[in-house]
Amino acid sequence: MVKTKEVTDMNTPDYLKYVVNKIHSTIVATVDDKGLPVTCAIDMMDCDENSLYFLTAKGKAFYDRLKKREFLAFTALKGKDTMSSVAISVQGKVRELGFEKIPELFKKNLYMNEIYPTEESRKALTVFQIYEGDGEWFDLSKKPIERASFLFGKEEIDPNGYFINKNCIGCGSCLEVCPQQCIDISNNPAVIRQENCLHCGNCKEICPVGAVERR
Repeated sequence: MVKTKEVTDMNTPDYLKYVVNKIHSTIVATVDDKGLPVTCAIDMMDCDENSLYFLTAKGKAFYDRLKKREFLAFTALKGKDTMSSVAISVQGKVRELGFEKIPELFKKNLYMNEIYPTEESRKALTVFQIYEGDGEWFDLSKKPIERASFLFGKEEIDPNGYFINKNCIGCGSCLEVCPQQCIDISNNPAVIRQENCLHCGNCKEICPVGAVERR
């Protein structure tokens, strides 16, 4: 299933291609045997419409964590400074594909030939696929900021962020404290433009009747 939620004219394959072609190196989080998060730098080397591909060596602790949990999360960031940055975060299920795709990934990522120069040395490697998950695009270079949710390999995105319910009295207090001015108070209840929301929670804190919910 290829689907995006609101905003940009990009769709899921565009986000996945952006990760591979524009950013490439990501910071991946997995969980160890103590239930603690562990991060490492991993290159996303290829993608299709519904998944991402990367490789690792079977001797690494990262490999063990992937096999035990079959899940990861990563953030990829591109920009010369904070206010020109685009960030993509993904969380999803992974599965091991083995060696078969290694030659293809090496052709598409020529620098790998310098790290593993011989066929013999590459026998330690295996490919993983992120085949089901969801993600978020966050663009600080836009005014107001732009965010979008996307998913791959599954049908629905879990709602998140802040929403205003029918208890709204139209006082406008939420708009006064919104850093992105992304609340439309011309309607009742007022509507938060999710594509521009920072998820700061100011609206929830200020609302005099508790009409703002976090999901």
